[in-house]
Amino acid sequence: MPERTVLFVDGNNWYHGLRALGLTGLRRLDYALISRKLVGPFRTWISTRYYVGQVVQSEAPDQYAAQRRFLSALAAADPRISHHLGRLETRIIRNAAAEELLQLLNALPVRIDARVYRELAALAQRHRRVAVKVEKAVDVRIAVDMVSMAQRDLFDSAYLLSADGDLTPAVSAARALGKRIFVAAPSRGAQIAAFANAFIRVDAAWLEDCWRR
Repeated sequence: MPERTVLFVDGNNWYHGLRALGLTGLRRLDYALISRKLVGPFRTWISTRYYVGQVVQSEAPDQYAAQRRFLSALAAADPRISHHLGRLETRIIRNAAAEELLQLLNALPVRIDARVYRELAALAQRHRRVAVKVEKAVDVRIAVDMVSMAQRDLFDSAYLLSADGDLTPAVSAARALGKRIFVAAPSRGAQIAAFANAFIRVDAAWLEDCWRR
């Protein structure tokens, strides 16, 4: 019997890995084509599960609408593709660039125009603390689903589209249950790749035939 295969996509890690390659227009990627290409002709593609933090409509209506369009396109590509949402939470963090600018201004070896100095110092002060969105509960959900599905014998092999080392324990646990786990990502996460059955480097050339026309 052909291996039953499931794909787990760590949406944020996968997206930023592709962006680091210089790829644009990533909403045009066809995840049905990606899934079929990874699984190949000798395994049975059961499902592709896309995990991402949910944009809050009241905080970012444009991003929310764009995310909903993307998730709808995912579902329309193939009924075997589903999405699974975590959270996006706001965190206030120190801005290293602003801190460095203040240190530079305080240690200038020469005098500069007073107005320019004041404006640069005020700019750095305004941006010493910045609000960022942090994805929560996505890695945990991927890990729980991968291991629980392995325990229930819902797949024989799986592809994890992520280079996130935090998912290494889930890969190890699924393999201990007799499942074959392959990692596919634009960048090689050395830790997680070492624990998988194999690592597949996904670059621009690999994705050439995986775009919606």
